Amino acid sequence: MGSNGGTGGGMGRSEKANGLLLISPPLIYVILLLAAPLLMVVLYSLSLEGGGYGFGNYVAVWTDRINQLLMLRSLTVSLSVTVVTVILAYPVAYFVSFYVKPDKKALWLFLITIPFWTSYLIRVFLWKVILGFNGVINSGLMSLGIIDAPLQAINYNVQALVITLAHAYAPFAILPIFVALEKIDRSLLEAGRDLGESQFMTFLRVTLPLSMPGVIAAVLIVFIPTVGDYVTPDLIGGGKLPMIANRIEGTMLKQNNRELGSAIAVSAMLVVAAVTLIFLLLNRRFLKGAK
Repeated sequence: MGSNGGTGGGMGRSEKANGLLLISPPLIYVILLLAAPLLMVVLYSLSLEGGGYGFGNYVAVWTDRINQLLMLRSLTVSLSVTVVTVILAYPVAYFVSFYVKPDKKALWLFLITIPFWTSYLIRVFLWKVILGFNGVINSGLMSLGIIDAPLQAINYNVQALVITLAHAYAPFAILPIFVALEKIDRSLLEAGRDLGESQFMTFLRVTLPLSMPGVIAAVLIVFIPTVGDYVTPDLIGGGKLPMIANRIEGTMLKQNNRELGSAIAVSAMLVVAAVTLIFLLLNRRFLKGAK
């Protein structure tokens, strides 16, 4: 009995050691490339000019009206991009999942990922050309005589930012929604129709709730990175619509104030984390209500 117990304990320790050995390379990678830089940013944010540590930088960040406005603009733009992207991505994912033949789905997914073949920066520049004062849209409308002067509503404003970012992150939203839709048991949809439900009501009561995990993933994948985007506001916004990431870049690189810039960055991360947590809690209540 004692021998078997010792052998079992040895096997348990061996399996645990093998598991730790298996995850050690990615764990070390995460610590070195993610956790360590994040820790350095936090330490910088707590550093004071006269020496020592404290929350003085955070007080300066949250009492600055400019930082408050930029954070509000970043959240507004990111939420708008998320809503537009998910609303446009869902029908595409639904069509590929339910109406495209199984042997053609891989081709459709391949076509959806084509934008990834080019650099993100190039795609932003292309939208600048399309939406510019002398761009494709304005030039085309003026040549047709529809307008006499270039439209102001499609360039150097929030609408242009939303259009550009929605296009850039569309594949990120389509793919998780498609995966969630593929996992739905088609017999559940047939059962709903057999019980007299219309196709639309079956979608609302069965398909949509079951696809919510994919929608949640799409929302988070789009919302989190767009808050920290600084290339698009700089190029599409013409420098007139800076977001919180542009503020961080200017504070750290142009003003060479790493402490204050780090405090802005950590504050932005905390705000994004809080908004994300609120969304997840509301979504959990929605799913419980649906059940």
